[in-house]
Amino acid sequence: MNFDFQAVMVLALLVTGLIWAFDAYVLLPRRERAATSLTQGGGQEASEEQVKQIRKEPLLVEYARSFFPIILVVLVLRSFLVEPFRIPSGSMMPTLLAGDFILVNKFTYGIRLPLVGAKVMDVGTPRRGDIVVFRFPKDPTTDYIKRIVGLPGDRIRYKDKMVYVNGEKATQEYVGIYAGVGTALGMSGASLRTEQLGEVKHEILIQDNRHIAEGEFIVPEGHYFVMGDNRDNSNDSRFWGTVPEENLVGKAFMIWMNWDSTKGGITWDRIGSLLN
Repeated sequence: MNFDFQAVMVLALLVTGLIWAFDAYVLLPRRERAATSLTQGGGQEASEEQVKQIRKEPLLVEYARSFFPIILVVLVLRSFLVEPFRIPSGSMMPTLLAGDFILVNKFTYGIRLPLVGAKVMDVGTPRRGDIVVFRFPKDPTTDYIKRIVGLPGDRIRYKDKMVYVNGEKATQEYVGIYAGVGTALGMSGASLRTEQLGEVKHEILIQDNRHIAEGEFIVPEGHYFVMGDNRDNSNDSRFWGTVPEENLVGKAFMIWMNWDSTKGGITWDRIGSLLN
């Protein structure tokens, strides 16, 4: 089962908020009445320490009051602004490597409510060439990352390692033989090329001796056709179909860290790399 951080944060916000509110409207007035009664009652003078103890905030309430604003800020940031993700596989090589930690802009394609995902404000629309994180249509609890190739209404064809958009071939240029290191070592020897998708020029990997799914696809309205940059090693729209607009999480824009498991350390030269 996947860990749903957002659901946990919403629950934590609800619990701490209810505890804080219950204390403010129920327990705190009771403590104040008890303290007032003690100081004004019966001819027996109450010590300052006794009154202080009666008015003392319970430890659970103190924690709730302290953590509520922190949880709220984190939830707002992750839900509406920026969220970090980790890349688990090489399907987006050479752009992204397994072990990259990326930042995703959550408001590029509109403001959505946490958990339910309902859009409350339009901000922008996805463009061809964008690198997007989305909830996998076959299992919405799993996040995928791919590049948008086809927009709503497009006719996409993939044949002989080439992408055709509405009958027009996407330009490819041969760069050389890919020499991978660390987690990318397994793709050494692949053909490294650049591809032009709309206004975005990016690198892709091709294995000429490997045959993978080909065909022609019509992108339905409200959907997007996505592919991995590691074209012969990507589980994408060629196999399971298009991504509904409501499944989009956001646009990836930067690598903030890379942990190379084969070296057991940080790859410093990837930190801060902007994504194209």
